[in-house]
Amino acid sequence: MVRKTKPKKKVLLIEPNYANKFPPVGLMKIATYYRNRGELYGDEWEVVFYKGDLKRFVIDRITDRLIVALNDADGTNHNWSYFKDILFEYIRSRKKNLLEQLPLTIRPDDDCEKTFKNVVLLDLINEAKDKYWKKTWEKEPEWDRVGVTTLFTFYWDITVETIEFAKKLIKDKRNLMVGGVLASIQPNELAAATNLHIHKKGQAGGIHIGILRAGDLDRGDAQNIDELELDYSILDEIEYQYTMSNAYYRYTTRGCINKCAFCAVPTLEPDYISYIPLKERVERIDDLYGAQKDLLLMDNNVLASEHFSQIIQEIIDCGFQKGAKFIQPNMLEIAIRNLQHSINDRAYIRKAWRLIDELYDSLKAEESYSLYTIREKYHITKYLTSTKENLVAAYGEIKPIYDKYHRQGKGKLRYIDFNQGLDARLFTPEKAQLMGKIAIRPVRIAFDDIKTEKKYVEAIKMCCNAGIKDFSNYLLYNFNDHPDDLYRRLRINVDLCDDLQISVYSFPMKFHPIRKTNSMDKDYSHNRDYIGKHWNRKYIRAIQAILNSTKGKVGRGKSFFERAFGKNLEEYHKLLEMPETMIIYRFFFEWLGTSEAIDQAEKRFGHSLESISAQAWWKCYCECKNQAAADEWAEIELFIHANNFDAGGNFDSPQVKTLISFYLNERKSIMEPGSELYLMKQVYDQKPNGSDQ
Repeated sequence: MVRKTKPKKKVLLIEPNYANKFPPVGLMKIATYYRNRGELYGDEWEVVFYKGDLKRFVIDRITDRLIVALNDADGTNHNWSYFKDILFEYIRSRKKNLLEQLPLTIRPDDDCEKTFKNVVLLDLINEAKDKYWKKTWEKEPEWDRVGVTTLFTFYWDITVETIEFAKKLIKDKRNLMVGGVLASIQPNELAAATNLHIHKKGQAGGIHIGILRAGDLDRGDAQNIDELELDYSILDEIEYQYTMSNAYYRYTTRGCINKCAFCAVPTLEPDYISYIPLKERVERIDDLYGAQKDLLLMDNNVLASEHFSQIIQEIIDCGFQKGAKFIQPNMLEIAIRNLQHSINDRAYIRKAWRLIDELYDSLKAEESYSLYTIREKYHITKYLTSTKENLVAAYGEIKPIYDKYHRQGKGKLRYIDFNQGLDARLFTPEKAQLMGKIAIRPVRIAFDDIKTEKKYVEAIKMCCNAGIKDFSNYLLYNFNDHPDDLYRRLRINVDLCDDLQISVYSFPMKFHPIRKTNSMDKDYSHNRDYIGKHWNRKYIRAIQAILNSTKGKVGRGKSFFERAFGKNLEEYHKLLEMPETMIIYRFFFEWLGTSEAIDQAEKRFGHSLESISAQAWWKCYCECKNQAAADEWAEIELFIHANNFDAGGNFDSPQVKTLISFYLNERKSIMEPGSELYLMKQVYDQKPNGSDQ
């Protein structure tokens, strides 16, 4: 008697198509969980990860099934995988001329000059096309489980849209899993918006709160999901490239001893775990996926751990001692090896093809042609037409070329990053000395409150004494702080750079509430509209405009800082009130008020542009402020701070109307070719050191 093998079940893991730096660690653990079930319980799963346009994903799946059907129905030697790009595009666009590129004609016999369309194959192709456009695929879902991860609450709309699309892909909506940050912080709101239930232990589906533990997805499964290895292979299944790649993503602790009001950690990781082993996990990643260059630790408060010295020693044992260098392994060799062992074919087909394609782009002349002919021979010039079998077969011929250009060299410096930041209040000279032994760069020390200035400066100095010179931090603003507090914290960092000869990169980060509170007039957690009690919409836009020119960060250099934020609080306040376009192109608008610019404009246009210069705005602003009655100025100031200038305001004074006119956006005019502002900006940009950008 032949024993029937159980068909594989299918799980689809989805990250919504928002832009983010870091890969979805939770989904990487879930991928490992489902792959393990085959070995542990004989319950085999096909695991697929996707991030991107889900409509294209549907077309891709329809195309794959079509290729199988065409290969079965075609009596010739055609391999329809080689036509996947054309089939995909035909299903997507319905352009009939694409059919002419397919081998659909048949000749009844050698004597017959006529050729005929292969009706059977053509019908299969059109059935696949109709399946997508008539949406009959929705009636034939293929996935037993679908998991959607979530991130920030202000990604609410795209997250809900993704969940609603996922419902069309799954056989039973009760098995739709949603987890991650947003789901953990606002489970009830998400349940109401999507009509999903809150997860119950042992049932895969529903909205999951916090981290996943043993038995959360399948009753009786002993795998502690949160402690599983990350499946790095799934990152190569998608076209999207995460900014922070080529790194180990790990925790050495979990949770935080603090319960900050603005933070989601108490909800996501309610219990503080002071030690999680590192070395064995890193070694297993090396064996399966290849060594990674950097180590990114996502601990929320590692300095609170009583095992901190042990954690540092493990980091050193993993090869991240100070000055450590990284030798890039042969990733094509690893990709082909994993294809041969059937480890995530979907991922390693894409990875192997991409590595070969990058090699081809780097070659010249004869070697470029040699690789081209090999790719043509094995039909791997395009990703969509590349197959596992052909990539493996081609590798024997490609290997000598790839090995020649896979130069290991002397290696690149490795870095370790405690990405979530370190608590200045927990630093000691001993802990700083321990950190000085590892390849940490940068050291991120939280500086969210001006009240922590003393502890923050002490922590920086302790690290300097340990030989650490590179620092970075996020500066929270728009919370309970005053706008002046942000300036003072930035100035402290700039002064520390000069005084200690170090580098501190500051990243001002606007506070967004993670949930609605009783103090809010409405729920701001689903957008970026929240304004703190000491802030206003104009000041927020001013800070964002300044950061636009600094590319979001403020680094070393007093002159750079003072150009961006002002030499003192008085200049900083002036910038906060300045029209947004003047902030972005500040030095240009200041130049418009100079004698040089006045002469240039009068020669070119017959009149100057002095009346719209930064000096003219400031003069008008000061005159209005000085001449208006207190209650009238309060009304004017309230209007400016609301930052809604299209409304025009209800002001009778011609002088006030002139002031408001400065705030009507000149950005469109300055970007419009042929306009006076555009032409003058060209003149300014050609001056030595003349550009604002």
